[in-house]
Amino acid sequence: MDATLLLNVEGIKKTILHGGTGDLPHLITGSRVTFHFRTTKCDPERTVIDDSRLVGQPMHIVIGNMFKLEVWEILLKSMRLREVAEFWCDTIHTGVYPILSRSLRQLAEGKDPTEWHMHTCGLANMFAYHTLGYEDLDELQKEPQPLTFQIELLKVEAPSEYERETWNLSSTEKMQAVPILHGEGNRLFKLGRYDGASTKYQEAIVCLRNLQTKEKPWEVQWLKLEKMINTLVLNYCQCLLRKGEYYEALEHTSDILRHHPGIAKAYYVRARAHAAVWNEAEAKADLQKVLELEPSMQKAVRRELRLLESSLEEKREEERLRCRNMLG
Repeated sequence: MDATLLLNVEGIKKTILHGGTGDLPHLITGSRVTFHFRTTKCDPERTVIDDSRLVGQPMHIVIGNMFKLEVWEILLKSMRLREVAEFWCDTIHTGVYPILSRSLRQLAEGKDPTEWHMHTCGLANMFAYHTLGYEDLDELQKEPQPLTFQIELLKVEAPSEYERETWNLSSTEKMQAVPILHGEGNRLFKLGRYDGASTKYQEAIVCLRNLQTKEKPWEVQWLKLEKMINTLVLNYCQCLLRKGEYYEALEHTSDILRHHPGIAKAYYVRARAHAAVWNEAEAKADLQKVLELEPSMQKAVRRELRLLESSLEEKREEERLRCRNMLG
């Protein structure tokens, strides 16, 4: 069929390229929809912006979860399985597409699309999208324009038919998932399964970072989420210490202390990381800061100082033996 069908929505035109099968699927909140898509400009060259087939994997969205490009839900609800259709969408529907495209491209490149949250403070987050890191997307963001989406509907699953991933959860579900993930991370840590614990802590952090983007930076709810995130990041750093990944632990703890210099546990964890890489002065300075902020941690600080002195003495003895052997 090549006739253009006008959906009952302002600013959308649909053209069916290949008819689908069966009735329209019953999409409810929580249904997962799998589809291939190609996004093009409406210029004479039909410039391609994104193509899921070139990436090598289809797109998934969950209905009703405040997806970044809400118009896709409207388009998909008009399609039958295996249908291929082309949708012209006016700028009222495409303004946020550059941000979505950035996330999709980073996923395809094996990057974490939320990673920028981990290394910028709240005020910086407000300006994080001044550049998206891709020239064509920056241009599209500055000058929004109509876009064409060619979509092939591949699969529709009811909420009970698939295992929902953390990023697919609604805001309420994300908040409910955090203590479960936190508890599971603690359980795995106690069992010495540090990789598994790290994964659980990271999933919880991603949930909270996502929720935090919906709040105004440095206001009450944003700060509550920030406090929860810092706790999880420090738990994650404890896993890093157990796995010998000391420099990453230093990076994360230093990032926390740049923005929140009054967190004693962050100094304590960073001190242990400094000690592990023989930064004696830095480790002692951080332990002293722990005592200033939390005098009740005196026993733990003394233990760490004894361990540090013992390790340094062992290292000095090894160096003495090495020198003696070289001279011998």
